[in-house]
Amino acid sequence: MPQHFIVSFIGNDRTGLVEQVAECIRRHEGNWLQSQLSYLEGKFAGLILIALPPEHAQRLETDLTQLPSGKASVRVSPVSGAETTTSASHRLDVLGPDRAGIIKEVSHALSEANINIVAMETRVENAPFTGEPMFKAQLEVNVPVNVDVGILHARLEEIAEAMTLEIDLH
Repeated sequence: MPQHFIVSFIGNDRTGLVEQVAECIRRHEGNWLQSQLSYLEGKFAGLILIALPPEHAQRLETDLTQLPSGKASVRVSPVSGAETTTSASHRLDVLGPDRAGIIKEVSHALSEANINIVAMETRVENAPFTGEPMFKAQLEVNVPVNVDVGILHARLEEIAEAMTLEIDLH
């Protein structure tokens, strides 16, 4: 009976890497269910949710580390049953001049409010006309129904004001 596993990896980017990972998973009787893959500074990193017979997990991890893409860091981790809570999904957008500590401040405010970050994408781009480095983030968060969103808005506004940011909770 297949179990769910998370395959996490980071290695040197090159053409055909995803196809080789997919073939390795298939060869071990795995089924690719969901993924998030990304190129960052010459490296290719990813998280893949797979269904796999548990007896194949260790060999899959070994085979993935031996793909011909140079040294790769790979883990195949079993997924345990997650707790379910009643929550609503929201999007949080952050925009402002780039500086250290933005994610630390925002994530701390969310953590204090018992809000879970389920996805996050960040980047720094040059602003049009001025060329100033601008930090942009988009987060998907799960807000428990018992959280006062008004208090969260007020806390995020404090951070926005202190760090000269726009923070919008949708």
